Amino acid sequence: MTGLSPPAEIYCIAVLIASYALRGSTGFGGFAAMPLLALVIPMKTLVPVWTLLTISSSAMLFGKDRQHVSLPVILKILPSCSLGILLGLWLFKTLDADWLARGLGALVSGYGLHALWRMRGGGPGHPPRAVAAAASFLAGAVGTVFGTMASLFFAVYMDAMRVTKAQFRGTLSALMMTLAVVRGIGYLAVGEFGRESLPLFAAALPFMLTGIFLGDRIHTGISEPMFRRVVCVVLILSGLPLMFR
Repeated sequence: MTGLSPPAEIYCIAVLIASYALRGSTGFGGFAAMPLLALVIPMKTLVPVWTLLTISSSAMLFGKDRQHVSLPVILKILPSCSLGILLGLWLFKTLDADWLARGLGALVSGYGLHALWRMRGGGPGHPPRAVAAAASFLAGAVGTVFGTMASLFFAVYMDAMRVTKAQFRGTLSALMMTLAVVRGIGYLAVGEFGRESLPLFAAALPFMLTGIFLGDRIHTGISEPMFRRVVCVVLILSGLPLMFR
């Protein structure tokens, strides 16, 4: 990793390989790396780099589900999501790196607690359709401000719209890739792709690819419920240092 100490480089490499191995093997877990990397990389640098990694990884994982993409769902989600992206760009440009890190810490810890609560039977099984527009707006805003977590709000949107399982996976992949491209253009337009962004992306890309390659070949013995509990706990714990840094 460019500009980092050797221990920080080793830490980032381990986080990248582990998180993308989880994504490659289960389809879930990539965004858990964001708060962990934010402990050693400033958010203003990390968010554009993570956007480029999201585009690359989503393009790799998109191929097998492309036939299930629901164009009507995408067309419905784009207007409110685009407004969210504009708000997110303004907030990202306005807030400093420390406040962005604290906000990400609160968001991921809060999500981890909420997900554990849902797994224990708390909350409704499906959100009402009325929350769909709000969820798509938040996906655009939150994904642009923090470079991650948009998939959670897209999942809420499609859960509310009651799409099929095949449409859910394929459409979510298409939305994440599209959002990453759009916000990448936005970061470039407002001058937030710094000189360090592309070297860091180039340094991180081989380890992202390694993680996905390993994930495709890993057969994990941990059960799905236990895996999700572990990820939730990791999110809660990784968010705390960001909030109180």
